[in-house]
Amino acid sequence: MAAYENIQFEPGVIARITLNRPDRLNSFTRQMHDELRDALSSIGGARVLVLTGAGRGFCAGQDLNDRAVAPGETVDLGETVEQSWNPLVRTLTSLPQPIIARVNGVAAGAGANIALACDIVVAAKSAKFIQSFSAIGLIPDSGGTWVLPRLVGQARALGLALTGEPLPAETAAEWGLIWKAVDDEALDSETDALAAKLASLPPLGLAAIKHMIRSSWRYSLEEELDRQRDAMRRLGFTDDYREGVAAFLEKRQATFTGR
Repeated sequence: MAAYENIQFEPGVIARITLNRPDRLNSFTRQMHDELRDALSSIGGARVLVLTGAGRGFCAGQDLNDRAVAPGETVDLGETVEQSWNPLVRTLTSLPQPIIARVNGVAAGAGANIALACDIVVAAKSAKFIQSFSAIGLIPDSGGTWVLPRLVGQARALGLALTGEPLPAETAAEWGLIWKAVDDEALDSETDALAAKLASLPPLGLAAIKHMIRSSWRYSLEEELDRQRDAMRRLGFTDDYREGVAAFLEKRQATFTGR
């Protein structure tokens, strides 16, 4: 396994990746993107992935020092987005494993939208989500302009994006932006319990749920009904479905193999 400087990676049935630049609120550099890309390609047989940040923050987005602009100079931000942020969002949303964002502190800019690209977001009540782009003349990238109105509606999406006001985790949960806000001292136990539950469930079924829900925006109800039929047919032939039914009827704990 590779040694990383900017992240911590713990493989396993429950894989864990910790963004590890706490002195910079875990903001991203190109090297950090490279390391995270490598780790995500190495999770192998993990049943679930937990993504979090070290120290007092989850992630402050892009480290502006890594692409600092001197007076009179310009930088192609589209290149940064295309080479680093877009591939990361595409990977997080397309991996078959459920991904839990454990948001332990501030999630700002692209850092907020990377959390929202995960499948389930559990945040400490002290955490805040900040769409900080408008202050420097930019738009919410890393999926922000797509996911915000779908999660909280256009009015709230515009308010968050235009003002850049911090959104407390409890309000984020009330608005449906995230799954749950918990007491700070309960963040680890809540995340661990959720990860353990997901790791115990049929992986093929979870992968199908993730794919179906994330791709459903493209389809009409009629098309989605057909997709559901096809998915149910495929999953109904799996060993895991047979095991789940047998365990239910026999009143025992099921053991799923992903076949």
